[in-house]
Amino acid sequence: MGERVCAVIVTYNRKALLRECLQAVFSQTRPPDHVLVVDNASTDGTPEMLQEEFPQVEVLRLSENQGGAGGFHEGMKRAYELGFDWLWLMDDDTIPRAKALEALLEAARLPLDPRPRVLASRQLLPNGLPHPTTAFVNPTDPRHPLLWLRLRPRYRPIRWALFTSVLLHRSLVEEHGLPHKAFFIWEDDLEYTARALRRGLGLQVRDSEVIHKSASKPYISATTGENRLFYGVRNRIWVLRSPAFGPLGKAFLALQLLFGLLTYLAFHPSRKSLQEIGRALRAGLTTSPC
Repeated sequence: MGERVCAVIVTYNRKALLRECLQAVFSQTRPPDHVLVVDNASTDGTPEMLQEEFPQVEVLRLSENQGGAGGFHEGMKRAYELGFDWLWLMDDDTIPRAKALEALLEAARLPLDPRPRVLASRQLLPNGLPHPTTAFVNPTDPRHPLLWLRLRPRYRPIRWALFTSVLLHRSLVEEHGLPHKAFFIWEDDLEYTARALRRGLGLQVRDSEVIHKSASKPYISATTGENRLFYGVRNRIWVLRSPAFGPLGKAFLALQLLFGLLTYLAFHPSRKSLQEIGRALRAGLTTSPC
């Protein structure tokens, strides 16, 4: 019997998107062996829709909204306990194309040393063009230049991946535990996969494509609300304090944070903005996600 895959999908009050996501998951040329939906206490009729339209799906309904971080924590824990070899993670706004999982599993069988244990799909906009955040979602790992040249154009070594169609091997849970719930939203996936890839190998798989129906603008921007600003800043500080990166990686992420904050302040030049940024910085420096 081949290695078994559990798709883990986290959702919160996006019933229509979840339906589209599940339809795409069940239409795969190589379907997952099990589908687990983690419902973050949705109130929009999601449980009823799942029961009526997707009775074959296992639903893990949380008593309260724990954010994406809590949802993936609980979903990965459940899939691991059920004994699955691979965990295919995605949000409800991720619509995988038909060969997405098949291509990821093909990459998992490449005769490489070390074995790739983080395999990510390419992110596309609904019009089929590359998602503007692609370079951030799956950045090239500069530590493997010869491997990059050998594998291109089908595969590219990556330094981290986000939970928008990424295949993780169960051994990562054994070695690194589960994503930290305290992140709530954002950066939990960056911290987790970067920590796993500090001395491991991850690949972006060109033939595995997903439509990511998310906002294409940066999270820390003129369109970002204050709560989201808080999570973006606090969580990035937590990442910078994590063992996931060395000095160069931390310098890059710190500069990216600084640029995002300056952009935010350019559109929101007020004392309130500075106070919110200060609150987030203090939280990031004085608290810990674990």
